[in-house]
Amino acid sequence: MHLTKIKKALPDFISQKHDFFIADRISSNSDQRPVVCGGRPSKGDVVMQTNDYLNLNSHSEIKEAHIQGIMENDESLLMSGVYLLGAEKETDFETKLATLTGFDSCLVTQSGWTANVNLLQAICDKDTNVYVDFFAHASLWEGARIAGANVHMFMHNNVRHLKKQLNKHGSGIILVDSIYSTSGTIAPLVDLVSLAYEYDCALVVDESHSLGTHGPNGAGLVAELGLTEHVDYITASLAKTFAYRAGAILANNKTNYCVPMVAFPAIFSSAMLPYELKRLSKTFDVIVAADEKRKTLAKNADYLNHKLREIGFSIPSESQIIGIDTGDVENTIRAREFFEDNGIFGSVFAPPATPNGRHILRLSINADHTIEELARVVNVCQKAWDNEEIAFK
Repeated sequence: MHLTKIKKALPDFISQKHDFFIADRISSNSDQRPVVCGGRPSKGDVVMQTNDYLNLNSHSEIKEAHIQGIMENDESLLMSGVYLLGAEKETDFETKLATLTGFDSCLVTQSGWTANVNLLQAICDKDTNVYVDFFAHASLWEGARIAGANVHMFMHNNVRHLKKQLNKHGSGIILVDSIYSTSGTIAPLVDLVSLAYEYDCALVVDESHSLGTHGPNGAGLVAELGLTEHVDYITASLAKTFAYRAGAILANNKTNYCVPMVAFPAIFSSAMLPYELKRLSKTFDVIVAADEKRKTLAKNADYLNHKLREIGFSIPSESQIIGIDTGDVENTIRAREFFEDNGIFGSVFAPPATPNGRHILRLSINADHTIEELARVVNVCQKAWDNEEIAFK
């Protein structure tokens, strides 16, 4: 067959799919951009877009440890973690994180997403019932789906609905976030532990938004509540308080030994590199010593939550994450632009991160936000609340 220089066109079914996505999520918007894409902050603006809750991204000691780790590393370990299985014990960082949280073992993964997918591929299959909070992170839903499990949703933080589902379907695995990433609500972990015992279930708690910010020395919300011995697994994205692209699975059993042999992200992706783990180890040391920052973060969160409720916002948050419900796309664009025009930069969450038709402007508080900056946020929120062109739910 003679090949011409004419570029091959995609099959129609792919082009139609692309056209639908572009029309649905970009060209139908008044500003012709994805609703999540706003402006870029300038010097002096209040930035509340990241989940770097202790503001460690530019910490000099962490950066120096990372650089030193790169300079000292002469090994080429660009290979699947399965080839490293049994070659050595846990790394320094994994051992320290397991000890802090009170678990026997820690397995570092490439991201929080892969942590959850890895874990669920290792602990469930087509015969497993999995119970997922409606607002649990998408990686928990996707991990259960990939494993082929029987997935049963229960209403957000609704223990009665979960119990109803357990009575109907039987023993299985319960999946929750400790702190939910769009609303800032906190899971009823004590009640969930009780149900796990009553119905012989394993309990998985994603502590992405509480590891480092809650508990003794940043051990997390499970530790803060004294539930460590009663929770089977903790997972976490380390792209939040640990300010790096990685994830972790904490366990008290054989699971972490099995994950590299059975979970596809572990088998078919390169393992974390030694210098990355050195950075994480130094970050761990900084976090453990950051009690004052944790106290400041909690005060900042209490202040802003209280002030926004005084204005009239319906804020379900119990943490450093504040989700403001902005309704449909066009109202969300108006709200986002109003905040940005007034120097406040949050993050817009849209489907599939939220239910269809629902959008959220999320404000993530960190320990280095000053009271003056937070007061400025309150002032802009009051102006937005009073603006007749913007509606809040």
